[in-house]
Amino acid sequence: MNVKIITSTTRPERKGIAIAEWIYNLAASQENIDAELLDLAAINLPLMDEPQHPRLQQYQHQHTKDWSAKISEADAFIIVLAEYNYGFPAPIKNALDYLFNEWAYKPVGIVSYGGVSGGLRSTQMLKQVLTTLHMMPLNQGVTLPMFSKFIGEDGKFAADESHGKAAGAMFKELAKWAEAMKTLQA
Repeated sequence: MNVKIITSTTRPERKGIAIAEWIYNLAASQENIDAELLDLAAINLPLMDEPQHPRLQQYQHQHTKDWSAKISEADAFIIVLAEYNYGFPAPIKNALDYLFNEWAYKPVGIVSYGGVSGGLRSTQMLKQVLTTLHMMPLNQGVTLPMFSKFIGEDGKFAADESHGKAAGAMFKELAKWAEAMKTLQA
């Protein structure tokens, strides 16, 4: 299963990249997952600049063509989702809005992080966007309240046992849904 792990923030000094690297390494260690980390800060998509609606797939810019190819090859996604002011960050919305057909009928797990809510408000808001793109947001995800206490001085995320168990359940559901949704993609 080809799983793309997508960050949601691009802010300098962001902490979510440590979580993205943790879930990427965990996913890559699974026998049935071919994982790739897509860091929106490195990809650096400009604010949506395509003149045609994404549904038409008449892309004029190379960055959009590259993004389309990368997303098309995925069987499933994991979004590492921050919460900004009770909502999801603009970079993930922009990245989703660039495309339409490429996202369709693919499952998505969410690893959310934040303060006391662990990013759950952000997750609920994002699910509306995901379902509009014909994606299947999973109920199984990883929620990380007070996430910064798990980031060490080395900048690495030090997951506890419950985080690993939640991720394992999410991987299993991603595999089930990715297989089931292949029929819809055809």
